[in-house]
Amino acid sequence: MNTLNQFFFGIYPYIAGAIFLLGSLVRFEREQYTWKSDSSQLLHRGQLRLGNILFHVGILGLFFGHLVGLLTPVVVWDALGVSHTFKQGVAMAAGGVMGIICLIGLAILIHRRLSDPRIRATTRTGDKVLLLWILVTLLLGLSTIVVSAGHMDGEMMVRLMTWAQHIVTFRGDAASHITDAPFLFKAHLFMGLTLFLIFPFTRLVHIWSGFASLGYLGRAWQLVRPR
Repeated sequence: MNTLNQFFFGIYPYIAGAIFLLGSLVRFEREQYTWKSDSSQLLHRGQLRLGNILFHVGILGLFFGHLVGLLTPVVVWDALGVSHTFKQGVAMAAGGVMGIICLIGLAILIHRRLSDPRIRATTRTGDKVLLLWILVTLLLGLSTIVVSAGHMDGEMMVRLMTWAQHIVTFRGDAASHITDAPFLFKAHLFMGLTLFLIFPFTRLVHIWSGFASLGYLGRAWQLVRPR
């Protein structure tokens, strides 16, 4: 079990991260015509706008919430006077709200994609797998809130923070900090890490374009001269 724990939570994160970065670069270089979100808006609008907004608001809130919550050093929270119990409570509340918003949006998008014959016919198998993977990851994440409610001391949260911070700082003992973590937490971590692994092979690559579009805000105006 220790060997499996070391592989999945000590080695696998780097495999997923390497494929995430290198795979995205290779796809951009070799298959730029596939670099798109494959929107189905032209086939049927339906509840696309509502589902799209709810899903993106929820998933962005979850992403940045995880980013700040896991990667902010414990000493920073201690210096600010934020107790582990309070931080865990805020994380559970914010994660629960964003998770429910994301779940509602995702459910609308899945129902729209599978209930409309034209959209269903143009939906690739990879898209169905991706939606299902995100759904399971999200449900596992929401389930961890129930488990966390049983121990509000923040101990598990600190262990997860230590694991994440040791991963990003390339420390070899990262996996040891979550050896005894409940299965739900480990399953959620594995599913989340695998999203990075499959990222370059799915429509998720359009996220890079979303971040890159921020560069247009600082660009000079285009001058169009009359003849």
